[in-house]
Amino acid sequence: MSADHEHPVNFDPTDAGHDPHHHHAPLGRAVRIGIGGPVGSGKTALTAALCRALGDTVNLAVVTNDIYTTEDADFLRKAGVLAVDRIEAVQTGCCPHTAIRDDITANLDAVELLEERIPNLELVIIESGGDNLTAVFSRGLVDRQIFVVDVAGGDKVPRKGGPGVTTADLLVINKIDLAPLVGADLAVMAGDAHRMRGDLPVISQSLVTTPNAPDVASWVVEQLHDCTVAAVG
Repeated sequence: MSADHEHPVNFDPTDAGHDPHHHHAPLGRAVRIGIGGPVGSGKTALTAALCRALGDTVNLAVVTNDIYTTEDADFLRKAGVLAVDRIEAVQTGCCPHTAIRDDITANLDAVELLEERIPNLELVIIESGGDNLTAVFSRGLVDRQIFVVDVAGGDKVPRKGGPGVTTADLLVINKIDLAPLVGADLAVMAGDAHRMRGDLPVISQSLVTTPNAPDVASWVVEQLHDCTVAAVG
């Protein structure tokens, strides 16, 4: 075996050349925040929580991604977290990361529909279909990205790394109320997450105990402010 193959390739979260995290929404368009993560990690539940927390103060809309159904969009509509005309569904027909990273046309079309329909839209949340630890959004689609993992996947998940964990603007460790039931060590998860991510933020939460995701909602509001200031400047 050659020397080049003796050690695994590692994504360095401090490598600015890989993902510089300096993209800002152009003046006059809505800020776009992507939410990605594995199947069942709680992306749709977090999206619903953010709609409940911010819907009265932020002019927002949602795009959901599913492979062959509109299940996530239907869930949000039935939950009543937003008016139904503020929710658009994308059926990717392929691996979810393809539509959020490789060919983002369908998602851009959905965002444009919402911007045409809703005057002065401030925020569009784009929820990815469930994918793996490599699923990150194209910076041509979103201005910020959140990656969600949950404790039921095991406390080893953050240290497995991958660009979802190491480069997303925010990592959310979800369903921490389940930790005693699945034998997950929250201190290990948080410690590994911070080690893998450097200075990038990590939030641990349970939507059972904090159903409006206040910490994530506050982070989203900060991003809206930062993007707006940057665009004006």
